Amino acid sequence: MPIIVNLDVMMAKRKMSMSELSSKVDITLANLSVLKNNRAKAIRFSTLEKICHVLDCQPADILEYREDK
Repeated sequence: MPIIVNLDVMMAKRKMSMSELSSKVDITLANLSVLKNNRAKAIRFSTLEKICHVLDCQPADILEYREDK
């Protein structure tokens, strides 16, 4: 998959747990886990906006494009 989700990296930098982010963003732990583990097929802009707000980052800090080889 060419889009890589680096959510775990930003969470580590902010010293935030999955459960803390889940409650602050109002997303289930299961859905957050799907996103964090690169299994998500899509993300709503509103969810991405909340994650960026809570983690004080930009979308590019979380999402990365890598070409398939």
